[in-house]
Amino acid sequence: MTQFFRKFTSNPKNDILSGITVSLAMIPEVVAFAFVAQIDPLMALSGAFIIGLIAAIFGGRPGLISGAAGAVAVIFVTMIADGHTKGMLFDQPIENMGFFYLMACVILMGIIQILAGVFKLGRFVRLIPHPVMLGFVNGLAIVIFWAQVKMFSHKTLEISGDGVKQYVNTFMQGTELYVMLGLVLLTMGIIWGLPKITKKVPAALTAILITSLIAIGFNLDVTTVGSYIIEGGGTGLKGEFPTPNLELWQNLPFNLDTLKFILPYAFLAASVGLIESLMTMNLVDELTDTRGNGDKECIAQGTGNIMSGLFGGTGGCGMIGQTVININAGGRGRLSGIMMAVTLLSFILFTDKLIEQVPIAALVGVMFMMVIETFAWSSFRIIKKIPLSDAFVLVIVSAVTVIFDLAIAVFVGVIISALSFAWENAKRIRARRRIKEDGTKVYEIWGPLFFGSITAFNEKFDVKNDPQNVEIDFVESRISDHSALEAIFNIVEKYEAEGKVIKLKHLSEDCKILMYKASPKFKEVIVEDIDDPRYHLAANPEDFPKPLSEYKF
Repeated sequence: MTQFFRKFTSNPKNDILSGITVSLAMIPEVVAFAFVAQIDPLMALSGAFIIGLIAAIFGGRPGLISGAAGAVAVIFVTMIADGHTKGMLFDQPIENMGFFYLMACVILMGIIQILAGVFKLGRFVRLIPHPVMLGFVNGLAIVIFWAQVKMFSHKTLEISGDGVKQYVNTFMQGTELYVMLGLVLLTMGIIWGLPKITKKVPAALTAILITSLIAIGFNLDVTTVGSYIIEGGGTGLKGEFPTPNLELWQNLPFNLDTLKFILPYAFLAASVGLIESLMTMNLVDELTDTRGNGDKECIAQGTGNIMSGLFGGTGGCGMIGQTVININAGGRGRLSGIMMAVTLLSFILFTDKLIEQVPIAALVGVMFMMVIETFAWSSFRIIKKIPLSDAFVLVIVSAVTVIFDLAIAVFVGVIISALSFAWENAKRIRARRRIKEDGTKVYEIWGPLFFGSITAFNEKFDVKNDPQNVEIDFVESRISDHSALEAIFNIVEKYEAEGKVIKLKHLSEDCKILMYKASPKFKEVIVEDIDDPRYHLAANPEDFPKPLSEYKF
């Protein structure tokens, strides 16, 4: 029994207290994302509970917190609106049809994520360069910071002359603003100072409790969780236990038209969700000096989204803000994520009136401290010391994350890094020329031969003026892709067209196999040597459970 519980936690006290802290910080953020997507806050909170619980139990990264994240929520805004319109065009019109399309989309999103895990696509997160990671962290910290700044405002409903309703943010002023700032600074001060006195109690949870007691005890006129939900158009935090949504199966038309409508949104949401989850997993790996399992995390996230859709919740993924709060509060095991989900459900079901009294200022203070912890301040120090291309990637990823979207930022960063890497390696191809005693001219190739370096490779040869016998030695070169093979084919054909004899030496076995398949004549061109290189394609360590010395290559 003890061994069973050790799978979930090594420090129950820290995990339980950090889970409670995260659940408190989760509520306003999830509710805010619900307002962005124009869905019922209960739908978002249910999704946060279901996804958070399943990902915590079955995920590949203990300590990672999942929920109904904003990066996924914004993708559904257009789909929900268009879904409502489609529903009214049915032969028998259905109101709020967009919500049923949303649930089907979340289920399909989960299926795509599970397939990504099954086909082991999670490992590709390792290809994300460190500058992209720094840019992702900095950009997301700025986004979270700006989201907290918006909390210093009130939502007011305005109706235009043509009857269009819209919510407008009005920033606080006067005494209300000063009280809000004071409570935020008090919360931040407690979180900063308490660990210097004692680390036996979580600073964030203590700060929330003290700030809440002061606001309630002095009857301060401040924005609370309850008033924030009501301002956004909700009716409060009161909810009910999630149950299977039978209306989905009754109202949703299961046909090709529905699949064509939801598939693009499901694919984009699945991609964004996995990128944010896997990037957050990488961040936790760095913070805790441990290593998570990306493929397992993909499957857990997908399972959580499927169950959320079936139970009437919205989609979600790993949440970097809540994860950092959890790690900083001492949460390391799966129990912290489980506790977050269970506590969140308990708040909704049993303690809604108490949680509604928590001042937003306390939660904003917690998030501000999280932003300070998350932002990679070292990037200012190293930006002049790292290669210019890496510095450019860091800045671009940060900016694109803030302006557009996390997924776009990561894709842009990886593409720029890959192009930069290809360009730098393309310049490293070299050819040393020498003449043997028998008059044979030898080209000794140095550096990687791939699509980026084939132009420079072709320029090394003087086909017309070379002697009758030519030898190309690849002992210090690596044949990396099909473009490199094509370049070798073309060089051989050029020499043969001039009636000259060409030989290729020190090609790797995998390269030889490909060339033999392409044309049998290369068996006459390639020289077999006992000292041929024995390098192989790069492989994932997970593919070799036994020590490498036990494998025969």
